[in-house]
Amino acid sequence: MIDLIPVTGIILKAEPIGEYDRRVVILTKERGKISAFAKGARKQTSTLLAATAPFSFGVFKIYEGRNSYTLSEAKIENYFEEFRTAMQEAFYGMYFLEIADYYTRENNDEKEMLKLLYASLSALLKGRWSPAFVRCVFELKAIAVNGEYPGAPEGNWNESTIYALNFIGETPVENLYTFTVKDEVLDEMIKISETYCKRYMDKKFKSVALLEDVRYNI
Repeated sequence: MIDLIPVTGIILKAEPIGEYDRRVVILTKERGKISAFAKGARKQTSTLLAATAPFSFGVFKIYEGRNSYTLSEAKIENYFEEFRTAMQEAFYGMYFLEIADYYTRENNDEKEMLKLLYASLSALLKGRWSPAFVRCVFELKAIAVNGEYPGAPEGNWNESTIYALNFIGETPVENLYTFTVKDEVLDEMIKISETYCKRYMDKKFKSVALLEDVRYNI
């Protein structure tokens, strides 16, 4: 009898394998980022069809083979279904998934990145903050979670900008989205975040181009 291993996590990406199967990448609380095969998940009658779509968050039951995991069952707590109709927010969400995929590794302790990802996706959909603000906070905190955040840079920055940057770096993820800023402060935060992303993320993310297209066409 196969022993199923329950892991809590979110689907970062999914790709078709063969005629009916999927390979998924899951960011989990217990085992960091893992890849798993979901047999028959692309069949319309499969219980894993929706569960293996990106953004799906819940408990996944997997078993370990010689070289890979296989996904057997899933109980999804949040599909983030609002992204299906909120195009701009969905592209931001895809970008967050890419960054999480970039930063995380198998068998690493990725609990903080998982919490940050979930909190940021939720913040995108609450409507209290602009997507640009959520993106900025997510980028800076992701760098901090990875242990590279240098804090506020030197320069003639608004005092509120310095406060916001220090708050992002020092505050637990659970309390991260509890503040707002004025437009002029957000503009400075975005400039700083762009500089830090170029310095600490050595990758061109596919979703960035989509984000720019959406931003300039809305």
